[in-house]
Amino acid sequence: MMQIARAIAFLLAMLVAVSPVHAAEIAVEPGENTLARAVVLSKPGDRLVLATGLYSGAVIIDRPLTITALGKPHLDGESEGSVILVDAPDVTVEGLYITGSGNSHEEIDSGVKLTKKATGAVVRNNRLEGNLYGIDIHGARDALVKDNVIIGRSDRRMNRRGNGVYVWNAPGATVEGNFIRLGRDGIFVNTSRKNTFSNNRFEELRFAIHYMHANDSTVTGNLSIGNHLGYAIMFTDRVKIRDNVSVRDRDHGIMLNYANNSVVEGNVVVGGGKKCLFVYNANKNVMRRNRLEACPIGIHFTGGSERNEISGNAFIGNRTQIKFVSTRDHVWTGNYWSDHTAYDVNGDGVADQPFRPNDAMDRILWTQPSAKLLIGSPAVQLIRWAQKNFPSLLPGGIVDDRPLMKPHALAPEVAQLKAVLK
Repeated sequence: MMQIARAIAFLLAMLVAVSPVHAAEIAVEPGENTLARAVVLSKPGDRLVLATGLYSGAVIIDRPLTITALGKPHLDGESEGSVILVDAPDVTVEGLYITGSGNSHEEIDSGVKLTKKATGAVVRNNRLEGNLYGIDIHGARDALVKDNVIIGRSDRRMNRRGNGVYVWNAPGATVEGNFIRLGRDGIFVNTSRKNTFSNNRFEELRFAIHYMHANDSTVTGNLSIGNHLGYAIMFTDRVKIRDNVSVRDRDHGIMLNYANNSVVEGNVVVGGGKKCLFVYNANKNVMRRNRLEACPIGIHFTGGSERNEISGNAFIGNRTQIKFVSTRDHVWTGNYWSDHTAYDVNGDGVADQPFRPNDAMDRILWTQPSAKLLIGSPAVQLIRWAQKNFPSLLPGGIVDDRPLMKPHALAPEVAQLKAVLK
């Protein structure tokens, strides 16, 4: 009996030893370095709850914790380094007002920095204002940055500011539902893969989303308003760019530069300052059901872009629908052209004649801009009349063999965005 009792006691002791310790909820009061001290005294899994007030001094989180708010806590880094540096997995930072990062681009001083150890980090519902970089996802796999307001710096030239969210070598990172204004780029991703950027809003930036060497990713449901460029996909393969909106971006709504094997679908670009869609040395991409509207140039192909599929798009009210120079014909199928005066006798929704959006005079005007002085002359009009009535005179270029009589309907969420922004 004594041996049985000892065995039971031993088993009970072992169960107590391996049972998880319940996470504690710890109230943290405002003050200088009070949060940093609370982190040092905490145990993995604890929940630190911050009351309203000013918390000064940078913080390093080196264990799994939740940092959350009861009221309106303000964290200020006092212009030294990153305000919050997360150096452990499974950390959540939420509900905070974060200001006062340092000014070093070399160190990427940020409101919140996630290191390589910060796997599965969650940064949500925060307001980050006036930091050099908003949030730096620096090697942290499967991080989530969601529903934050990120207001960058405006006290230096745009190219010398930091990015709203910087993603470097962070596979699986998701950036969703954020509002990002000022700074340099809204989201800059470099040397990463399998990232998702969705339902974010970008204003007063250089690029809304800027890709460099970041394959197999998704950009969907974002809104870019009044930036220098909306969505810049560069040196990247296999990206899905779907249902995004660009409104009054200064240069281009979407740019594909050395971007290959990607899908550009269901996007709306309205009122771009130069080009709705610019394609430079980008090959084997699918571009379908996009609406390119009220730009000086609807779509510009250059730099040897080949084997792209272009169908179901709507070219509406652009000064020049397409800029494309070629010595042979390239067939696009089933796009809508607002300047195509077409007939549809059998009522199948397809125009009865093919459409060429460009003629020989377009080519002359692109290569010899000074010729624009003659654009209204009788000689130019005669040349254009002759080309229209004798197609054999036309140069190589784009031919739509089945032009649509009306554009495809927009996705409901994109149509709603477009209506609000009119």
